[in-house]
Amino acid sequence: MDAFDLMNVVGLVAFAVVGSLKAADAELDLFGVAVLGVLTALGGGTMRDTLVGRTPASLQSMADMSVAVVGVVLAVVLSRRLAGRLRDHPAVLLSDAVGLAAFAATGALVGSEAGLSPYGVVILATLTAVGGGSLADLLLTRVPVVLREDFYATPALFGGVVFWLVTQLGVVVDTAALVCAGFVLSTRLLALRYEWELPRV
Repeated sequence: MDAFDLMNVVGLVAFAVVGSLKAADAELDLFGVAVLGVLTALGGGTMRDTLVGRTPASLQSMADMSVAVVGVVLAVVLSRRLAGRLRDHPAVLLSDAVGLAAFAATGALVGSEAGLSPYGVVILATLTAVGGGSLADLLLTRVPVVLREDFYATPALFGGVVFWLVTQLGVVVDTAALVCAGFVLSTRLLALRYEWELPRV
């Protein structure tokens, strides 16, 4: 399993859990939970693949959808055990941070393999990381987190920059992807711990 496959599986499970728990928090029925979980898991990757002109990975095989469904099932089990407002629960916040990191890395990898410019690599890393969650927020009729919580998209954006800089030092892309994911995860967790925010207008 290469870096892309590893990060993709981690991201799919993590974001399927997050999306499903957000849906449960909004008191959607089981179908709604499944739809939101799958959309959160697959949305960013679908946008990523479409932008580089290839058929989305989720439509080429059963693997991505199957992994997302596993995440939905896991979330349903967790929702029975977690009390209180689910979207603010540490388990949800941690899963979200893991998904953000993993998908930022896959976006950067795809951008690099497609021969995009440094800006393209950074944009694809960011969009892959926040795309699915933004679509889920829109379905829940609320302003996407990426537009109201500045240190959500920012770690993904900087992670894309880190990926590109590391590759320019001659490091192989798989290692650069792991560095990117580690950077995004640690930055996001620090932002949650210390409540970092960018200035508001």
